Amino acid sequence: MGLTRPRGKVSVIRVSKHNKWTEAFDAQGRFMFYFPSTLGSQYDPLPLGNYEVTGVNMKPEFLYQPKLMWDDDHSKPNAMLPPGPNSPVGIVWIGTSRKSVGIHGTPNPENISKNTSHGCIRLTNWDAIQLAKRVSAGQTKIEFVE
Repeated sequence: MGLTRPRGKVSVIRVSKHNKWTEAFDAQGRFMFYFPSTLGSQYDPLPLGNYEVTGVNMKPEFLYQPKLMWDDDHSKPNAMLPPGPNSPVGIVWIGTSRKSVGIHGTPNPENISKNTSHGCIRLTNWDAIQLAKRVSAGQTKIEFVE
């Protein structure tokens, strides 16, 4: 008996702050995916509430702004970092209607669920790609729950 893969579009993404996971469901409410996740920190907690996907950017550049990072030297200059698997946002960015919060990959998959983020939802690069292929701007809802 072979392993079946979920097909179709993701209608709802549910992110659990307490459990450190991201789940995806289709339009009929059927479970599609479970992804271990890194979610926010005491300085940038996960913003509980309902949002939606605003777009998907494959191979995004990353504007590094030290003044926005609570754990960095604020005197460092801004820098545009090139896209790729070692980028701080990995190889895909799923934009959300919550300002400055996205769902994205990471260059350090071994740290998923073990560390903190600057407010975003961090997945492994391969999980972020799997999710990005099945979401649509304005059609995929996001629930950030306790």
